[in-house]
Amino acid sequence: MKMNYIKKLILVVPTLLIVSCHADLDQAPIDPDSFTEADVFVNADEAKGALAKLYASLALTGQEGPAGQPDISGIDEGTSQYSRMLFSLNELTTDNAVVGWGDPGLPNLHAMSWGANNDFTTAMYYRLAQEVSFCNSFISNAESLNDNDEVKAYIAEARFLRAFAYYNLVDLYANVPLVDKVSTDLPEQSTRKEVFNYVESELLEIQDLLKESGSNEYGRVDKVAAWALLSKLYLNAEVYIGEQRNTEAVTFASKAINSSYAINTTDANGNGSAYDELFLADNNSNGAQKEFIFALNFDGNQSRTYGGTTFLIHASIGGSMIPANSGVNGGWEGLRTTEALVNKFDYSVTSKDDDGNPITWSDARAMFHTDGQSLEINKIANTFTDGYAVKKFSNLKSDGEQGVDASGEFVDTDLPLIRLGEIYLTYAEAVLRGGSGGDLQTAVGYINELRERAFGDNTGNINSGDLTLDFIIDERARELYWEGQRRTDLIRFNDFTTGNYLWPFKGGSKSGTAVESFRQLFPLPSNIILINTNLQQNPGY
Repeated sequence: MKMNYIKKLILVVPTLLIVSCHADLDQAPIDPDSFTEADVFVNADEAKGALAKLYASLALTGQEGPAGQPDISGIDEGTSQYSRMLFSLNELTTDNAVVGWGDPGLPNLHAMSWGANNDFTTAMYYRLAQEVSFCNSFISNAESLNDNDEVKAYIAEARFLRAFAYYNLVDLYANVPLVDKVSTDLPEQSTRKEVFNYVESELLEIQDLLKESGSNEYGRVDKVAAWALLSKLYLNAEVYIGEQRNTEAVTFASKAINSSYAINTTDANGNGSAYDELFLADNNSNGAQKEFIFALNFDGNQSRTYGGTTFLIHASIGGSMIPANSGVNGGWEGLRTTEALVNKFDYSVTSKDDDGNPITWSDARAMFHTDGQSLEINKIANTFTDGYAVKKFSNLKSDGEQGVDASGEFVDTDLPLIRLGEIYLTYAEAVLRGGSGGDLQTAVGYINELRERAFGDNTGNINSGDLTLDFIIDERARELYWEGQRRTDLIRFNDFTTGNYLWPFKGGSKSGTAVESFRQLFPLPSNIILINTNLQQNPGY
């Protein structure tokens, strides 16, 4: 059973009332069970069960599996899952993905025309607010057991998860309330710099309180997660607070790289590349797990959701694709990619169709289904065959067997939120941006390690003259597409809203167009602005 302790969801009855429709960034856990806080925090073993809820609230959506008693109201439960919404906000808004569905607010994401009442931007705020609330409640109650060394580590993990939620909030919304205690008071709004400083200080404080590298259970974070998240925070500091912190990005990326984590080079299914092992149903055991610094755990029987990798796999299947080839029972005919992403792999094209469009590549990261699909998108809505399909994620194991759910509905594939391959790219970019303490040749070596995995040999290797910022933004697209990174990357390179870089249907135009710069941030939900008069809406909304 791959979910380990996370499937044991012992929840906490709130001492805090649910106020302001999740508006105060400190929500109480919803709990239908009869456990009391005294029951849950009677000893370290019971507290560990409560800790599981903090992880599970990012992977799951409610109290009854895929549907029933949702944690977040006002939106389809499966849609409200954290990584599904991260995909919607950080991938569908970019060159990496389009979706043909017409759910209210969904077409506006790729068209970059969302408003303050958008269901997806609103629900993501609530999901992150709830995670903060769960963490605050856990920390407050677990402190009664703080003389236990194991519980001290649990508290450090809860503080990491709270910092991770605030990292997302500072990236997506900027100026949000900063709440680190259980309270019923409507909070004041904090500046983006104040929230940045809080995330930084929390991660610095807990790095030595978290368990040593690789010593925690699979699915739980250790001190390397703090280092890796710090490197991401510092890499984006110029966007977040107007300060370059690239030296710190190099420092903490180096610490993560020099830990016990390692790039997966195990080609367990014998297809000539170890890259796809990262996204298979047994990626918790096939060698990929040694690259995962922080991942969401999924199990087709024990942790069912219509978000997560169940969403990524089903929604990307349609047209001539055979669902069984991805280990599932059907396709939802929604997600595809744009020509802009496919073109990032032009240097590795090995064959083309009769119309001159690429259909095979020597770079194994080009995981596209082309049969029956057109490269160019003429119409997004309800036309799955417009745009190449993506087959990056699969519910097949390395041996070709399907995941544990015999029906093929729910998948086992874990989803990396931070993996070492990303930190390699962070190191290289921070060095190029002037971060001291790094080395250009070392950066080239890290990039080539990723590319040798992708090509199966050194034919795709680069030299120091090839390593530029333009190369990095494209290499990040090739390595990390559909992993929830792209919008953040494009903003850092000043490509997200500007006319510097266009992609199909950016700004609602088939050929792409620039949009207003205020769209680098999402709006705070309009209803919380009405409820909490301490808050001001982000400019432009």
